[in-house]
Amino acid sequence: MGCLSAISVISVSASRFLTSPSFFLSRPRHIRSISRLAFIASSSLVGLRSFSITMDGGDSNGNRGDQKLGADLDAVFNEKRVLRSKVRKALRSMDPLHRSFEDDAIQRIVLDAQWFRSSQRLCAYISCSALREVDTSKILSEILRNPSHDSDSQVHKSKKVYVPRVEDNNCHMRMLNILSVDDLIANSMNILEPAPVDADGNEREDVMHTKEPIDLFILPGLAFDRSGRRLGRGGGYYDTFLKNYQDLARARNWKQPLFVALSYSVQIMNDGVVPVAQFDVPVDAIVTPAGVIDISLTSSSERMKL
Repeated sequence: MGCLSAISVISVSASRFLTSPSFFLSRPRHIRSISRLAFIASSSLVGLRSFSITMDGGDSNGNRGDQKLGADLDAVFNEKRVLRSKVRKALRSMDPLHRSFEDDAIQRIVLDAQWFRSSQRLCAYISCSALREVDTSKILSEILRNPSHDSDSQVHKSKKVYVPRVEDNNCHMRMLNILSVDDLIANSMNILEPAPVDADGNEREDVMHTKEPIDLFILPGLAFDRSGRRLGRGGGYYDTFLKNYQDLARARNWKQPLFVALSYSVQIMNDGVVPVAQFDVPVDAIVTPAGVIDISLTSSSERMKL
């Protein structure tokens, strides 16, 4: 499931208008109150931040902290915008046969991984080909096929999966339990997501209301680096949700889940290339066609061994 990049476009226009010279000149000279769209979180999580500045660049108390913070956020946002454009172009240029090859390779690695085989409760995204996301259909089929138990291996243990449903344009996303691909419906963006209720009219189980912790999150993204930085599509849905789930796990004294992202080879950047802001949530590992980039799985060995 991909985030809605339209939010980024709207926010860019708003940010440019609010910071334009004509906007400043239309306000009282001694002080101007600006509501700026500050993009925070890994995928430029949108938040509304108000502050006042004077013509000489300080605030009404003579402080420059807000101005510097605003400038830093603007710089990060611009870096993210440029990188998103670059990666989208690279994804569009991928040969379809090569993309299919990488899809198969990535999913095979996931299905064979011990951290997947031993997981019992997962959250996973529903891939969207129009967004050129790494395919997850085989992974979901394995989770949902409910195979017979094999006493010699954990691979056949039944797994419980929650998948994303976007509720609004304010970074609100839920993860709901599904039992079959038939539980999925296409939303207005033609992205598959769970219906809020099942065939009997009962509300689906929300992962934020479960009594047991999640073992593993399988995540999408637009760009990654080998230090675990993740760049989303600009809506902030995943960073907001992951942060909320981390807080929930901490409050309930649960082990933190593993965050594993799936990435085509063209989406992997050199260290330091992916810009980050305060509330960006890093991943523990990245699965590429060449193998797993182990960022913190080793240090998390007590939670789930490779």
